[in-house]
Amino acid sequence: MEEDQSRGLGLAGETPGLKHGNGVSNSSEDPGSAGDGISSLEKPLLKRSNTLTSSHLAMVGAKVSHIESLDYEIIENDLFKHDWRSRSNVEVLQYIFLKWSLAFLVGLLTGVIASLINLAIENISGLKMLHMVHLVREKRYWAGFFYFSGFNFVLTFIAAVLCVVFAPTAAGPGIPEIKAYLNGVDTPNMFGAPQLIVKIIGSICAVSSGLDLGKEGPLVHIGACLANLLSQGGSGRFRLRWRWLRYFNNDRDRRDLITCGASSGVCAAFRSPVGGVLFALEEVATWWRSALLWRTFFSTATVVVVLRGFIEVCRGGRCGLFGEGGLIIFDVSDVTVRYRLGDLLLVTLVGVIGGVLGALYNHVLHMVLRLYNLINDKGRMAKLALALAVCVFTSAGLYVLPFAVPCTPCDPAFGAACPATGRSGNFKQFNCPAGQYNDLATLLHATNVDATRNIFSTGTPGEFRLDSLLIFFAIYCVLGLFTFGIAVPSGLFLPIILMGAAYGRIVALVLQSTVAASIDHGLYAVLGAAALMSGSMRMTVSLCVIFLELTNNLLLLPMTMFVLLIAKTVGDAFNPSIYEIILDLKGLPFLEPKPEPWMKDLTVGELAAAKPRTISLQVVEKVSTVLEVLKNTGHNGFPVVDRPRPGLSELHGLVLRSHLVAVLRKRWFLAEKRRTEEWEARERFSSVELADKNCKIDDLELTPEELEMYIDLHPFTNTTPYTVVETMSVAKAVVLFRSVALRHMLIMPKYQGPEVSPINSNGFPIIDNLAHIWI
Repeated sequence: MEEDQSRGLGLAGETPGLKHGNGVSNSSEDPGSAGDGISSLEKPLLKRSNTLTSSHLAMVGAKVSHIESLDYEIIENDLFKHDWRSRSNVEVLQYIFLKWSLAFLVGLLTGVIASLINLAIENISGLKMLHMVHLVREKRYWAGFFYFSGFNFVLTFIAAVLCVVFAPTAAGPGIPEIKAYLNGVDTPNMFGAPQLIVKIIGSICAVSSGLDLGKEGPLVHIGACLANLLSQGGSGRFRLRWRWLRYFNNDRDRRDLITCGASSGVCAAFRSPVGGVLFALEEVATWWRSALLWRTFFSTATVVVVLRGFIEVCRGGRCGLFGEGGLIIFDVSDVTVRYRLGDLLLVTLVGVIGGVLGALYNHVLHMVLRLYNLINDKGRMAKLALALAVCVFTSAGLYVLPFAVPCTPCDPAFGAACPATGRSGNFKQFNCPAGQYNDLATLLHATNVDATRNIFSTGTPGEFRLDSLLIFFAIYCVLGLFTFGIAVPSGLFLPIILMGAAYGRIVALVLQSTVAASIDHGLYAVLGAAALMSGSMRMTVSLCVIFLELTNNLLLLPMTMFVLLIAKTVGDAFNPSIYEIILDLKGLPFLEPKPEPWMKDLTVGELAAAKPRTISLQVVEKVSTVLEVLKNTGHNGFPVVDRPRPGLSELHGLVLRSHLVAVLRKRWFLAEKRRTEEWEARERFSSVELADKNCKIDDLELTPEELEMYIDLHPFTNTTPYTVVETMSVAKAVVLFRSVALRHMLIMPKYQGPEVSPINSNGFPIIDNLAHIWI
């Protein structure tokens, strides 16, 4: 198996040819090498016994990933410094203008695509529902069932085939992968044109098919794909090579634009510009700065303007069944929210139960996803069969269950609104006689957005029966657990919102018969949705602002904050958030914001001592040595040292693997061992050329004469790498890695002299990809 380019255990100097694994080892000797006379601690961690242990050093190396990291750090070598010094004021302004222009385009395109997706879903789902209800009204029940199931089957088949055949990474919400990417992990094949196209078409078909999933997660992924394609000029062989795009041919600027795309996706889903920015800050991005805050807000503001324009154009039925833009809007600005001190105890109960239910939902979903992983490993046909089986089960449940509940007579106070026989409404007549409605059909035989509006409706305490709400809550829990994980684009937001809203109304009905509560049932639905989302996703600030912008009522803010904090606290006591669980199942590394307790008792020097000695290069190195190092190791960076005299080593900096490969491919070799002048490297290389991450050397052929020549590394060496003393705790190193978005860190010895420890006798130890040691 070919060794990955940068994902070793994390320390440079790894044994060449070592295959990565997932074993966890202890300090005992490897059973297979008892007679080799080598201490277990001096061997690579992944070569030790895979016996489970609680040893701190043994934890390092578990779940090692084979995915590349990203270089967010600015590589301050001579070529980079010259490039910035030589840029004119016009070029600097052009760079700034392009960043803001791309942020605007990301918001504009995300808003347009989101509106078109909403339009398509509302019309496809609405026409399907209208014809199915028409068949039921004519008492053609079997015809209605086969039409409803067959329509859903075809839509699910299209979505599943697109994901299985053309873009497997387009399945699911895409948020965990974005979270990993913004944490510094290059998630492969996630932000290309195939993923964008499949995500758009697949989410339309999947949501329209009635599956228990939403389009909110896919919209976040769509925004990120748009941002990546705009910043890189496309993907693959169709990528544009325009001169002005050279400014964004780096991980740092691409990461910033993808952050704008993720924020725009959330804003497009909920029409919540501030909530979108806070979602990126709280949930997905692990590194932030004020300039990025302004650009993300600019992108989300653009999305809101586009959405508002579509709503105004389509208001009054000019876009078919597309009325309010398919957006979740629960405007209760005219509702007066009054509550007493006793209501806070009831709201506390809502938050506690929501946290418990959210944690339980995460636990069960974790087990279901592990089962689905086994099924999906069987191949494409297994993935397709699983998706279609879930579709058939969903269609049967949604069609049959409304027949199991009795019809409810219309309250005369509702007037002509009850029963509703048209496109939408709170009181669906379905199979009931005149003057009566089916409350369960009001929720199940509607699009997810309409169902949300119906269950959030205020001033309707007696609209939904307790048994209907219990059935709705149960079926949506079951469908939500078994739908997420199939090979179609899917989101978790809306299913959890609907489950939480049903749970909130159930609590309101139970409390109505036992204690006097002054809060409206629709507001209890909002609090229940917020509690369940916080209990599952563990978001607080962004979720609070999203619900505030949805309800348009500041009076709900204290209650919502109270519920969110309680639900998150309770959920954290049981298990991680749902996105962290998915990250773990996908094997994507993620550096947690809070270091583990054992990291405080371990120093980076002790961590480096557990690995083989560091491989370092000299400032002027032989070509054969550089080629051998690249072939025998998979590290992304190497320390460069200068030895002016025997016994003395001077750290010059860090050189990247891609830069070494670029030098070898251009054959920039010296016949004699000497330092070059500044102009010599600038004649052959530019910082734009060095941004190319082509690290393959398999096809590189050098003559024996070239192998005996030399390379001057000082023009390519980052002379300002982050360095720490070997006595620093691993906990502080983790904080530094996350807060500065590092990929490399050099460990310097505390004492230097003629007597040096074995770890320092071959240069300076380096921590490479420390973020992946603790995943």
